[in-house]
Amino acid sequence: MRRAPGVLALLVAALLVYLAVWPVPVAPVAWRATPSPGYTGVHAVNTRLAGLRRIELGGHAGPEHVAIGPDGMLYAAVADGLVLRMKPDGSGRTVFARTGGRVLGFDFDAAGRMVAADAMRGLLAIDREGAVRVLVDAVDGEPLRYADAVTVAPDGKVYFTDASRRFSPRDWGGTFEASVRDILENSATGRVLVYDPATGAVQRVAGGLSFPNGIVLTRDGRGLLVAETGRYRVWRIAADARGLDLSRGAPPASATVLLDGLPGYPDNLVRGLDGRIWTGFTKPRSALVDSLAPYPALRKVTLRLPRAMWPVPKPYGHVIAFTEDGRIVADLQDPSGAYPETTAVTETPDRLYVQSLHADSIGWLPNGLR
Repeated sequence: MRRAPGVLALLVAALLVYLAVWPVPVAPVAWRATPSPGYTGVHAVNTRLAGLRRIELGGHAGPEHVAIGPDGMLYAAVADGLVLRMKPDGSGRTVFARTGGRVLGFDFDAAGRMVAADAMRGLLAIDREGAVRVLVDAVDGEPLRYADAVTVAPDGKVYFTDASRRFSPRDWGGTFEASVRDILENSATGRVLVYDPATGAVQRVAGGLSFPNGIVLTRDGRGLLVAETGRYRVWRIAADARGLDLSRGAPPASATVLLDGLPGYPDNLVRGLDGRIWTGFTKPRSALVDSLAPYPALRKVTLRLPRAMWPVPKPYGHVIAFTEDGRIVADLQDPSGAYPETTAVTETPDRLYVQSLHADSIGWLPNGLR
C-alpha cells in the first residue's frame, strides 16, 4: 500500500509525457478564428428544419449530395461508393453507378454526363449507363487526395475543389476522419482547380484554403463561390483567376470573402431557385475549438486523446440560403440534430431536399419559400 502513491505518480508522469510528445500525424498551424455571431439575428434559434419527412435509402447512408438530373430523376451519392437514382418522391430506386470510392459532389455537363468529385478516386465522368471513367487523379504528378465538390461551366470547363493535400480519406479511414484531421491542423493546403476536357489540362485557380468544400458558379459565369469549411466562410473568386494564394495577407482583387464568421462549418454549395444558394453546416462551431486555434501544441494534444474525447461538436441541424451579394435569406434549424450533419439543400419548386454526411435517408420539406 505504501508503494501506491509512487506508482500513481509514475503513471501520471507517463500520461503527461504521452500527451506532450507522442507523435501525431498533424502539424497544426496557428490561426485566429473570426468571432462567431452565435444563434442571434438572422441565425436566431428556430425549429424550421425539425420534423423532416424521409426518403429511405434501403440500407444505404450518407446522401452527401443529391440533385435532380437532366432526366428529371433524383440522384444521391452515398457512403458505400454508390450513386443511387430514383423518382423525385423516392420511388423506383436503383443503383446508377458504382465508383468504388466516395462521391461527395457531382454536376451534369451539357451532354447529360455526370461529372463527380470522388474523395478516394479523383474527378470522374459517369455516362448515362453508369460507366465510370477517371478524368483526373493526379495534378503535376501529385495524387489528388480529396476531390470534394464540382461545378461545370457552360463552356464545358470543370471547376472542382481538392479539400486537402495532406489527408486522404482512403488513408485515414474515411472522409469524416480525414476532414477532422485537416481542419484540426488548419494548414490550408486545399485548392480550387479547373479541368479543361478539350485539352485534358488541369490548372490551379486558387490555393491556400482550409478545407475548401462546396463550389458553384455565379449566374453570370464569371465568378466561383467556394465554401472554406475550416475557417467558417464563403469566398467569391474570379473564374478566370489562376495561381492565387489565399493563405497570406490581404487577398487579391480577384478573390473576396463573401460570408465570414459563420456559426458552423459550411459544407456543400447548391444553387436553388430565385437566386438562392444553399449551404449546410455539418457541425456548429465550438468555443473550445476556436480557443485552441492560436495554440498548435494544444491541438496536437487533442489527437492523443481517445477518439471519443476529440472536440467534435454535437449534431445540430442547420441550413441557410444566401444570395450572390452575401444576404442570408433563409435559415432553417433543428437544435435536436435528429437529422445529422446537414450539408446543404437541393431546392425544387415543390421540395427542399436536405443532404447529410451520415443520415440513412434523404430528408425533405415542402418548399414554403415560393
